[in-house]
Amino acid sequence: MAVLPAGGGATAIPDRAVRQRWSGEAVVRYALVGLFAGFLYLFVLYPMGQVLWRSVQNNTGEFIGLRNYVRYFSTPAIAASITNSLTVSIITMVITVALAFVYAYALTRTGMRWKGLFRVVAMLPIFAPSLVQGIGFVYVFGNNGIFTRLTDINIGVYGAKGIVMAELYYCFPHAMLILIAALMATDARLYDAAAALGASRLKTFLTVTLPSVKYGLMSACFVVFTLVITDFGAPKVIGGKYSVMATEIYNQVIGQQNFTMGATVSVVLLVPAFIAFLVDRVVQRRQYALISSSAKPLEPRRNPLVEWSLSLYCAVVAVSIVTIYVVILITSLVARWPYKFDFTLKHYSFDTVGGYTPLLNSVWVALLTAVVGTAIAFLGAYLVEKCRTAASGPLYMLSVLPVSIPGMVLGLAYIFAFNAPGSPLNRFYGTLAILIISNLVHYFTVPFLTATTSLKQMDAEFENVSASMGVPFYTTFWRVTVPIALPSIIAISMYFFLNAMVTLSAVVFLVAPGTELAAVAVLLMDDAGDTAQAAAMSVLIIAVGLTVRLVYWALMRGVTRRTQAWTRPVAE
Repeated sequence: MAVLPAGGGATAIPDRAVRQRWSGEAVVRYALVGLFAGFLYLFVLYPMGQVLWRSVQNNTGEFIGLRNYVRYFSTPAIAASITNSLTVSIITMVITVALAFVYAYALTRTGMRWKGLFRVVAMLPIFAPSLVQGIGFVYVFGNNGIFTRLTDINIGVYGAKGIVMAELYYCFPHAMLILIAALMATDARLYDAAAALGASRLKTFLTVTLPSVKYGLMSACFVVFTLVITDFGAPKVIGGKYSVMATEIYNQVIGQQNFTMGATVSVVLLVPAFIAFLVDRVVQRRQYALISSSAKPLEPRRNPLVEWSLSLYCAVVAVSIVTIYVVILITSLVARWPYKFDFTLKHYSFDTVGGYTPLLNSVWVALLTAVVGTAIAFLGAYLVEKCRTAASGPLYMLSVLPVSIPGMVLGLAYIFAFNAPGSPLNRFYGTLAILIISNLVHYFTVPFLTATTSLKQMDAEFENVSASMGVPFYTTFWRVTVPIALPSIIAISMYFFLNAMVTLSAVVFLVAPGTELAAVAVLLMDDAGDTAQAAAMSVLIIAVGLTVRLVYWALMRGVTRRTQAWTRPVAE
C-alpha cells in the first residue's frame, strides 16, 4: 500500500520495497530448495542409477542386458545367497519380535521394579557394530569358546545358527523400542470396558492387547527383517561358508573384483529391502491413526505373580546380553583367551591397524556426520514442510528413499559414482568426506522424518504472524523454529553420531589408507586372526557411544527445561 507523505503526494517506494523483499525471500527459498534437490540427486539418485546401469554391463563396460541376472540365478552357489538371506531373516524376525514383545510388555504394562536398568541393558547392542555380537558368540560358543571348553558341547555356532543368534542380539533393542511405543499408545477405556464385561486376563490380552498393537508388531517385524537381510557384519564374522546376499556382494567386489556381479546382487538385494520399507510405511500410518485425542492413558495393574515372572524373564535376557559384552571386555584384558587369563593392556596397542587412528577417524567422522547431517536433515524437512513448493512431494519421496537402500549397496554405488575417471566427484574418493556423505545419506531418512514430525507439531501461526510483520522466513526459522525444535535437533544429531560410529556396511568399500574407521578395523583385525585386538577396539567403540549418550542425556535435560519453559504457567 502506498503511503502519503506530509506534502500530500503519494509515493510507490514502500510498495517497491515490499515487492523487493518478497522477491528476495522467494529467491532465497527456491535457491535452498534447489540446493536440497541437488544434494538428493547427486548423492542418492545418481549413485543408485550407476548401480542399475552397471548391473546390465560386463566388466569391460559393454551393455549385455539381463545376462548378469541370468548368470546370478542360474549359478547355484551364488543364487543360494537369496534363500539363505530370506531364511535367516525370517527366523530372526520371528524370534526377535516374540522375545522383544514380552520384554516391552513387562516394561510398559507391569509395575515391576528395575525397569530403567532393564531398558538400559537392552539398549547395549545399539552402541556396538553388528559384527561385535558375532565376535562375542565365537568367544563363547565357538570351537574354542568358553562354553565349548567347559561343557565339551559344540553347538556348531558357525553358519545360519550363529547368524541368527548374533542378529537377534543386534536387532533386539530396535524391536523393543518400537513395541514399547506401540504398547504405550493404548486407550485404557478398552480395558475398562473389558473388565466391566467380565473378560478374563487371557481373553482381554487376545481381544484387546494384541489387536491394539498389531501394527506395532508388524512394523517391528519389517524393521528386523530389513536389518537382518541388509546386515554384513555378523554374517561375515560368524557365518562361515553360509553365504548371504550382503556377504556375496563383498565377496564379488573385494574377493573377485567382479563389480558388475556385485551390482547385480545389489539390485536383487534392493527388492526385498524396498518391499519391506513400503509395507512398514503403510503400517506406521495405520498405527498412528489409532491414537485419538480423547484416549485415556493406561495405568499398569499390580499383580505380584506376573511381575515376578516377568522380572525373572527380563533378568535372564539382560544377563545374557551383558554376558556377551563382559566376555568381549575380558578378552581384551587377558593375555590369551581362553588359555592365559593374566591381566594385560597389550591388545589396546592396535599395532596392526596403525594405532588409534581408526578410532579417532571414527569419532571425527561421526561428529561431522552429526553436525552436517543434522543441518541438512532439519533444513530439508523445513523446506519440504513449511516452504510449500511444487517440488515438496518429490523431495519428500527422495528423502525417505535412503532407508530402503542397504549399506553395502550404497557403498558400491559410491564407488561407481565417485571413482569414475574424469568425474568431478572423484576428488571426494579416498577422503573422509566420502565417508561422511555415505553415513549422512545411509541414515538420512529417520532424522528427516523426525524433523518433519517436529515441524508438523508447530503451529503455522508462527510463520503467518512473522510474514504479516514483514519478518523474513529465514529469520523466523533461526529465532523461532530452531529454538522450539532444539530437543528434536539434539536427538537427530545423537542418532547420526551413534550410527556413524558403529556403521560397517556403508563404508567398508570406501575406506582408504589413512581413512580407516574403527568398525572396519575390527573387521580387518578379526580377519587377520587378531581377535583380542578386535575385541579391544570393540570395547572402545562401545565406551565412546555410552559416553556420548550420557552427554546427550544431560544436554536434553537442560535443553528441555529451557525450550519448554514457555509452556509453564506464569505463576511458576
